[in-house]
Amino acid sequence: MKVITTVVGSLQTNCYLLIDEETKSAALIDPGDEAERLLALVKSEGVTLKYILLTHGHRDHTLAVPALKKALPDVPVYIGEADAHSTGIYHYPMADLVPDLKYYGEGDTLPLGSLTIKVLATPGHTLGGVTLLVGDAMFPGDTLFAGSMGRTDLPGGNDAQMLFSLRRLGELKKDYTVYPGHMNSTTLAREKAMNPYLRQALR
Repeated sequence: MKVITTVVGSLQTNCYLLIDEETKSAALIDPGDEAERLLALVKSEGVTLKYILLTHGHRDHTLAVPALKKALPDVPVYIGEADAHSTGIYHYPMADLVPDLKYYGEGDTLPLGSLTIKVLATPGHTLGGVTLLVGDAMFPGDTLFAGSMGRTDLPGGNDAQMLFSLRRLGELKKDYTVYPGHMNSTTLAREKAMNPYLRQALR
């Protein structure tokens, strides 16, 4: 398994190209902007893109999706259903912009070559937020950051849901490399030990 991080857009969002090196199958996670740059990355890696996966519906994580879908019409786009129709300054209404939009949620799995992507529902930052687990990698979007957590003061945010979601992640027994929506990667073990929000959620 290989993960390539590309920082895109004005809010410096982490977009991830997740690659199964055995089969050269790939998924693009949170393409927040710069569609042409991301298409060039997929081409340069020589992979077959199987999915475009969204951790939530905020526009800094989804802005490139319509252009990517136009360029790659056979690649399905997945999002948590509660975020699919969201509108407003922070949201980008995927259901209105992407033909044949797919929904995923708690307990769903997606095959990616020899890998399996597992979906956890982790609302709090948004109603339809999800965390993706694959191998020893975690993609929590804006739920969990290195030393912090996502905002809950935006439309669709909820403090109680966020604490519940953080608790779910903190109770996972396995350690993961955490690839968040912004800033640096970390590990779940480090966050359990050092992150004040995660520690509060686990009390």
